[in-house]
Formats: sequence, C-alpha cells, structure tokens
Amino acid sequence: MGKALADAFPVVRDTMAEADEALGERLSGLCFDGPAEQLVLTENTQPAILAVSVACYRLLASRGVAPAFVAGHSLGEYSAHVAAGTMAFADAIRIVRRRGRYMQEAVPVGQGAMAAILGLDAGLVAQACAEAAQGEVVSPANLNAPGQVVIAGAASAVARASERAKQLGAKRAIPLPVSAPFHCALMRPAEARLAPELRALAVSDPRVPVVANVDAEPKRTGRDAVEALVRQVSAPVRWEDVMRRLASEGVRKYVEVGPGTVLTGLGRKILKDAAFANVEDPSGLDAVAALAG
Repeated sequence: MGKALADAFPVVRDTMAEADEALGERLSGLCFDGPAEQLVLTENTQPAILAVSVACYRLLASRGVAPAFVAGHSLGEYSAHVAAGTMAFADAIRIVRRRGRYMQEAVPVGQGAMAAILGLDAGLVAQACAEAAQGEVVSPANLNAPGQVVIAGAASAVARASERAKQLGAKRAIPLPVSAPFHCALMRPAEARLAPELRALAVSDPRVPVVANVDAEPKRTGRDAVEALVRQVSAPVRWEDVMRRLASEGVRKYVEVGPGTVLTGLGRKILKDAAFANVEDPSGLDAVAALAG
C-alpha cells in the first residue's frame, strides 16, 4: 500500500516516516513489502490504512485540493479528523493501533463473524437479524448502500441471519474474511477501553465539518467529534446516510483517498448524479485534477 506514491512524492515518504516514528516501528515497511499475514492483522491494518490515507490527503493538499466536508467509513473517520485538523496524525496513528487491538481482543477469534447481505432492504435485514438472534448478538453493522448491508455478531447467529435474509429475498449472503465482528454490541468491551483514551486526546475544533458514521451529522467541535468516535466502536456505520447528508449540504464532487475504491463504488450507487475520483497511486492524480478543475 502506498509504495508507488512514496517512490514518487516526498510528502508521502515524509508522512510514512512520521507514522514509523509515532509507533516506534517500521509501519512503512509493512505497508510496502508485507508480509501480508502481518498486514491483515487488524492492529496493523488500521494504522496502515490511516497512514496511507493521510499521505494521499497531504499530497492532494500540497496540490491545492481542499475539501469543504470530510467523512470516513469506520476507521476512515480518524483519517477524516486528521485531515480536518481535529487531532494530530501521530495521536491518531497510536490510538487506531490500540483500537484495532481492543477490537480484536473483545471477541475470541472464530466466535464472531460478519456477512454482506446483498439485494435486500435494510429494514428486512434488521428483521432477519431479530428473528435469527435466539438470544445471541447479530445486527446490521454497515448500512453501506441500497441493497448492501453488512451484519455482525456471534458466528452462529450471523449464519442463521444470513439464511433468514435469503428466505426474505436477499440475492446473496457473503461471509466476510474479518478477524472480529465490528460495529455491533460485542464490541462494547473495546468501546469501554478506548473511550477514556479518546477523551484524553488533545483535540481541536475541525477546520471543516466531519460527517460522523453514528448519526450522519456534521461534527463541528472537537468534543462532539470524540464522542462520535467513542460511540462508533459498537454502533452501525450509517454510510448511505452519511453520503446523503453530504449531498444535502451541496457536495457534488467526492475524492476517495487511500487504499482501494470501495467507497467510490458505494458512492456511485447512492448518488447517481455526483462525480467521483480516487487516489491510491499516481494514476489517480489526473482524475482528481480534472474533478477539482
């Protein structure tokens, strides 16, 4: 992740070096060279994605691209707050490392699961979860786009809810290769551990509003930003609502920064008339320049 940009642009190299210093280890080497089995551990994945995302943002900022609003999906909300100046990059890197560790430790490996439910209304997905729970935790975790809802919870309950969703008309129910059941009630122990650390961070009021996952509301103060991040650990990511809120604020152009193009794809499903570009390597810069222009 990020190697091509780091090879080409000093601001990206400097950002990755700053991440290494903050963690006291070579996160950049893990991003650029692996090994993959280490990179996919959530306590490594979270700071790695944040570092590359912030590096991409800083590269765009150095070229005069400035957002009117920012938002991020789950972990990405931390990148959004670094971009908005709510928290220092080094603080964000360190706290997302612990966030990943706390999330992983909240549920023993194999006891939790997540699955993507495709082609079913969010209300019916919630119904499938309620009917399949049988005293265990299972609930919508990511409300990503029309017809795309991810559920999370106890592994057996997720399996039952997936089958019930198909009975209710879902086209597919796809188990996801994740290490923990994120954004559900099983994450409350992680939330309890992370909350005091988040509240102890030095934060500022964001320079631009940050639309939060938990309620799709723009956060304009550091205090509100932190509380939204606390609640986010065990609450569902309301990404479709976030995108619609941005659109209601007049946002018509969207740039996804960091590894992958998942949010660009979701955005195009949610907002048919908006324009999108993404930057994860040098080839994306021209598309962003054309969009910004």
